[in-house]
Amino acid sequence: MKDFDGMLEKYADLVVKVGVNIQPGQVLMIHSPLETAELTRLIVGKAYEAGAKYVLVDWDDEKVTRIRYEKAAEDSFGYYPQWHADMLEGFAEEGGAILHIKVPDPELFRGIDSSKVSTAVKAAAIARKKYQNYTRNNRISWSLIKAPTQAWADKVFADLPEEQRVEAMWEAVFQMNRVGSEDPVAAWRGHIADLKESQERMNAKRYKSLHYRAPGTDLHVELPEGHLWRGGGGENAGGVYFVANMPTEEVYTMPHRKGVNGTVSSTLPLNLNGRLVDGIKITFTDGKVTAYDAESGREHLTSLLETDEGASYLGEVALVPHDSPISRLDRVFYNTGIDENASCHFALGSAYPVNIEGGTSLSSEELLERGANVSLTHVDFMVGSAELDIDGELADGTIEPVFRKGNWVL
Repeated sequence: MKDFDGMLEKYADLVVKVGVNIQPGQVLMIHSPLETAELTRLIVGKAYEAGAKYVLVDWDDEKVTRIRYEKAAEDSFGYYPQWHADMLEGFAEEGGAILHIKVPDPELFRGIDSSKVSTAVKAAAIARKKYQNYTRNNRISWSLIKAPTQAWADKVFADLPEEQRVEAMWEAVFQMNRVGSEDPVAAWRGHIADLKESQERMNAKRYKSLHYRAPGTDLHVELPEGHLWRGGGGENAGGVYFVANMPTEEVYTMPHRKGVNGTVSSTLPLNLNGRLVDGIKITFTDGKVTAYDAESGREHLTSLLETDEGASYLGEVALVPHDSPISRLDRVFYNTGIDENASCHFALGSAYPVNIEGGTSLSSEELLERGANVSLTHVDFMVGSAELDIDGELADGTIEPVFRKGNWVL
């Protein structure tokens, strides 16, 4: 790749200045796979240059994770160290920023009992519930970014010779994050402004409901009173703007917890904590999942829906044009953080309180009363395609097109 080192440095700079937007005197925590050490070190340097007081790197090794599921006793999977959850809470209370380089191997848990993974994911969610309130309410700056690992590249670019796959993945990551621009930071600011325009158009409409139609999909989604569309990024409790997902192409809001009716079919595979689920079909009645199936990985979907009561309700509705930069790459990335930005999607589980007026100051009980879903989990699945049409219903009952053939018409 031409000038790889220069592109990697520009990416690190972008992540620090736009993603977590580090402020002088702030502490940064980076969750990083061992394989992304070169990028991580550059990010650490850029963070200190931006004035960070201290940068902590929490290294992750998926081979070690796999060993646990192969060797540990059954009672291991329901355990999550409270001291670690306490550390995260303390970090958030001090206003630290969190950066995740999130690239789980799509085949990590092949052959592993699905119940072990589900038990461990739920135990972590329960222990980290207070910490999650900081991120879901945007009280602190946080960002999820992507970087190639061999296992991920092998899955996505299996059609290429093995020695070319990681480089191809880097090219894709740079492209979808606008790193090839002369000034990536300026390019991102322009992109965020475009997303804000879509956000404001949707907020001005105040749609009462949306109607989705596509092969295998006929779904009515009611939107709660006071719902808010968001896009690009947001401000933390201190008023600092950050971008939680890089890349991002979506504008999103919350559906009414009990206002979803009909059937929806997925259009891309779902990497569910290292377990693949494909060909999902779900039927909702008064908001709740009443029937579901999958062409593969159905047992993993079952485990997700059994997380808690809220896991069987939707918490997010997101609009992404089919003609997006990531979709034009014409490749499945088996990574929700990327695939969701190539496709309209929904999320099972918790809603983001920022998606309803005054939501960040509401208790769980108050959010439920307003029509927001509450859950330990939040899992996106993709439903967009070139065949998707979406109509919006205005307060006076008028129906108008929002999407046609997968793209904006509003």
